[in-house]
Parts: sequence; C-alpha cells; structure tokens
Amino acid sequence: MLNRRILTFSAAMLAAGWPRQVLPQSDYPTRPIKLIVPFGGGGITDVVARLVAQGLTERLGQSVVVENRPGAGGSIGAQVVASAEADGYTLLLGTVGTQVVNRMVYPKLSYDPAAFVPVSLVSNSPYVLAVAQSLKLDSLPALIAEAKSKPGKLNFGSAGHGTSPHLGLELLKLLAGLDIVHVPFKSGGDAVNSALSGQIDIVFDAIPVVMPQVANGALRAIAIAQPKRNPSAASVPTTAEQGLEGLQIGSWNALLAPAGTPPARVAKVADALGHVLADPAIAERLRALGIEPMPLGVEAYREHVAAETERWSKVTAAARISLK
Repeated sequence: MLNRRILTFSAAMLAAGWPRQVLPQSDYPTRPIKLIVPFGGGGITDVVARLVAQGLTERLGQSVVVENRPGAGGSIGAQVVASAEADGYTLLLGTVGTQVVNRMVYPKLSYDPAAFVPVSLVSNSPYVLAVAQSLKLDSLPALIAEAKSKPGKLNFGSAGHGTSPHLGLELLKLLAGLDIVHVPFKSGGDAVNSALSGQIDIVFDAIPVVMPQVANGALRAIAIAQPKRNPSAASVPTTAEQGLEGLQIGSWNALLAPAGTPPARVAKVADALGHVLADPAIAERLRALGIEPMPLGVEAYREHVAAETERWSKVTAAARISLK
C-alpha cells in the first residue's frame, strides 16, 4: 500500500512538480518552532527530524529546533506535545510506538494518541538485523540455530519498550520460536553502541542506524526486513531469501501537532513539508541513508495507523507485552 502511494507521488512530482496550495493569509510562524523527537540522539527518528527541520526552517522562514525528549518508549516526548498549547509552535515526529503501540502496552499511558492532528506521513526506512562480531554468525538461519541452542542466553537492544525495534524482534521470536532477552535503551544509537561494546548481541533497527557500523566492520548485517534488497544495503539478503516469511518491518515517522491547532497553520506546515520532501537534494540525502520520503498526507496517515494497529495488536498480545 505505502510503496504504491510513494510511486504515485513520485511520478506526479516529476511530471508537474509539488502542487502549491492556496492557503489562508497568516503571519505564522513568527517565532521558532520546536520539533520534539521522543527518543535520544542517533536513532532514525532523530536523523529524519534534523533533515526535515533544516528544510522546514528554509521554507517557513523561522527556525525549527529539534528537541530530544526520550523515555518510556516515546511516551515522555509525546506527552510534551499532547499537552502543549495548540498554536503550531510545538510539533511531534511520531512513530509506530507513540501513535499505535504505546496504548497497547502501557496500561496507564500519560497521553492520548488521539490528542494530535496529523500533518503528514514523512518517511519510512527498512530494518536491518545485525549481530555483534563476537557472535561470528553470518546468516539468519545461523542466528536462529544459535538462539535455539542457547535459549534465554542471547539478548537484543532496542530504543525502548514498544518501539519498532522491540516489536520487530518480538515478531522474529514468534515466527522462529526463539527465546531472546530484550534490553531497552533510550535510543537506537544507544543500543547500537552497546552492541559495539559487547553488552548486546543483536540489534534490529533502520538502515541509517545500523549500516554505518556494518560498513566499518563493527557489526555484521545478516538480513534486511523488506521484500526486496535495498540499494543502501545491497549485499544484505532479505529475511524471505533466507527462508523466513512475514518479517517485514520499517521505521516510519509522521509529523503531528496538538489537537486543536488551527487548520490554517497545520496546512501551512503540511505544504512546507511537501516541498521539503519533494526537493531532489533532500530526497537524495534521505535515500542515500536508506530512508524513503513518504509525504502522503492525512488520509494516508489514518489508513496506515489503522493497518499498523491491527498488525501490532496481534504481536503485542501474542508476545504478552504489557508494561506497568
């Protein structure tokens, strides 16, 4: 669904350019805008946020400042935006965790995922499964065999409970019948660093987070979780190539504002974001990192969230993920 929408958008963009919307007259923005990243630095959401913020700053004529507010699987940062004044000056770069999964795994969630108005989907990046060099494994079947021979002995790091990396490994565990221990961190970058230091055996995160450490020999990539190989990680075989069907996952981001934000301001940010992601230079930078621009609008966001809700509710229930 998303791939077809991306291709349709790209074809239209090349044929006619990003369409300019007729927006209500407004002086907004007249001061800097905060873009809240609900995770620490170095993760995929942080990478996307900084590229998007740079482009929005140029389009809107005011600084868009990235602020990292990590913790509780993204809940702390999401709460900051949900409770902010609905004036367009505080935005959230949301994820599957903040918008879908947290309400499934946190019985006392501090915010309502519906307390946002969507601006647009922003991007998606497929996940790479990588292992520490100390494991000396070079394929997904080898990892599965190792984990089955040592139940409960291997561990994996993620950006926190309920995040995409956490869910992806839980899905792998369910599909392959594995017992691997989860170790949560505040960001994907922290999890990768722990793998480099030998504290973590496995990481499963987006291409920009994992592949730089694969390129320098610090980690070994053994699978990519998408139907076809990715140009940014062309040597990495897919999970399906290695006999495991159903493990397709990526890190998607969406730009959101507090519910009640004036529609004209939401529309102005959406228009600016569309131009930013349609800019060939920015799109090329994103794709070089293994991130696909996905400026698909509000309706696509709602359809995507509905599909993700159905998908991950099954995984969280089967894996019995619930946090007090």
